[in-house]
Amino acid sequence: MKTRNKNVLLGSTSTALVAAVFGSAAPANVGLGLGRHESSRIILMRMLRVMFPHPSFSDAPYERCAKALIADARQTPGQKIAFAAALDNLADEGFADLGDDAALTYLRGIEKTGFFQLVRAKAVVTLYDDEEVWQALGYEGASFDQGGYIDRGFNDLDWLPEPRIEEYDGQEGAQP
Repeated sequence: MKTRNKNVLLGSTSTALVAAVFGSAAPANVGLGLGRHESSRIILMRMLRVMFPHPSFSDAPYERCAKALIADARQTPGQKIAFAAALDNLADEGFADLGDDAALTYLRGIEKTGFFQLVRAKAVVTLYDDEEVWQALGYEGASFDQGGYIDRGFNDLDWLPEPRIEEYDGQEGAQP
């Protein structure tokens, strides 16, 4: 197999660029797996729980979201290296063992990084598009295929007070 110098240069440049954007230089062995640490998935789940705290959610939606993030990170070598390096940084900082307040403070410190932005963008869609999450939040799902909201209990929210409705009696200047 013949390698062109142009491709090697582009690959090296893109890897360096991705590492710079994500704020970390990747160790040489990161490309072999998703990170040096076996606990990458657990650290990512912890990050998701801190970012999107819902005590009533089981671990399953967070785990599915973490797996989707990891699958996305494996799409290109540059993404894989940068994502793994960011997870390794979290592991090296002991993120999984931080208390909730300390973990939130740590995440606020990295919220402008590409890694954090990527996790937030993917997680907000993936986590809240999970049917188990819908059940926990009381969302009944899409209604188009069931006739729309008007025909299936548009006003079935039992946690809101009944609206106050006053009829206009037709007198000018009168306010209801």
